Amino acid sequence: MAAQFSRRSIVAGGAAMAASCGLRSRTAFAAPKYETGITEKEIKLGTTGAYSGPVSSAAVYSEAQVAYFKMVNDRGGINGRMVNLISLDNAFSPPKAVEQTRKLVESDEVFAIAGFFGTAPSLAVQKYLNSKKVPSLFLTSGVEKFNDPKNYPWIVPFYPLYSAQGAVFAKYILAQRPDGKIAVQYSNDDLGRDFVRGLRAGLGAKAATMIVKELSHELSEPTIEGQIVELKASGADVFVQITQSKFAAQGIRKVRSLQWDPLYIIAGNASSIGTTLVPAGLENSVGLITARWERNITDPAEADNPGVKAYIEFAKAYLPNISLDNTTTVPGYNNAFMIEQVLRRCGDELTRDNLLKQATTLRDIVPPLFVDGIKVYNSPTDYRAIHHLQLARFDGRTWIQIAEPVSLDDLATQ
Repeated sequence: MAAQFSRRSIVAGGAAMAASCGLRSRTAFAAPKYETGITEKEIKLGTTGAYSGPVSSAAVYSEAQVAYFKMVNDRGGINGRMVNLISLDNAFSPPKAVEQTRKLVESDEVFAIAGFFGTAPSLAVQKYLNSKKVPSLFLTSGVEKFNDPKNYPWIVPFYPLYSAQGAVFAKYILAQRPDGKIAVQYSNDDLGRDFVRGLRAGLGAKAATMIVKELSHELSEPTIEGQIVELKASGADVFVQITQSKFAAQGIRKVRSLQWDPLYIIAGNASSIGTTLVPAGLENSVGLITARWERNITDPAEADNPGVKAYIEFAKAYLPNISLDNTTTVPGYNNAFMIEQVLRRCGDELTRDNLLKQATTLRDIVPPLFVDGIKVYNSPTDYRAIHHLQLARFDGRTWIQIAEPVSLDDLATQ
């Protein structure tokens, strides 16, 4: 799948349709205002994703973005223009991300970067894009470094803060196991470190006594099973695992094979049933806890939800080779939806300044596959967009809500 998306994904639909729709959507009284990457018929966007490399299982996120804009184009585009999303492979490598991003900006001359995938790749291009004043909209990372409108106004995240997610887990642990012994495993990157910082902050003074073992691992390592043995030996009865799907699946299998039965919490980014729990074994995954903000589209209880129905029809038409259980597509779909809404709000004033304005004044737009009660808003001085999370437990078939959505605004994360 990676090869077909790794270069020049998409202009679908007809140019004639674009032109006719464009004429209908514009008034004779106001001249269109737009710049690099915009023509009368096209909006050119760029992004990169992990089509190869250590987290290539997440390539479907980027494939969903590409497919979403193909659907948009088949429906007539945005204000009469077709969206040309050029999606390149960053191999989850910072140097590769820089190379590909420079190509998108300097050779392809895109209007904006849309839904950039991955923490390390996004950090690698943050200064470059900001210096070029190219908007990077709704990148998929919850690292706090991206919420910095004062120093990086052109970098706009769209993901719950990892530190806040860690604090949510801490609150739950304190309620369920106030005297518990916690083992923590995390990826040795900004994602893992932010999660752990939030967990410690949420535990407060009790962190020093409750966390009995803490181990990190590199994404380049083939396995983390040896660490699981060491973590069990610590005597912990709570296990918090903050990593990518491949390693979470390894951990789940190993924990069960050791007959270790801790209160087991995994990060939301590794909670996909298709990419984590199926490889780990659904029976091994029963009882796992996570924090989520997006619907489980295979849950029978969601079958009548209009957003879920629309997504399933989209997936059948545009992602026919990807299982519905592979919910890594869902954030790609939601992300593309948000970018579409911001572009529509720009109207004919398709300038980078106006795009940034529309992307940082979000109100009353909720992605179609968000859980009820998850609120979305931001401002030019605070780019945080997602302000609630919902805790859920896996029952062997689906994720089941175990609490009302938790507000992230009042949690200690530092």
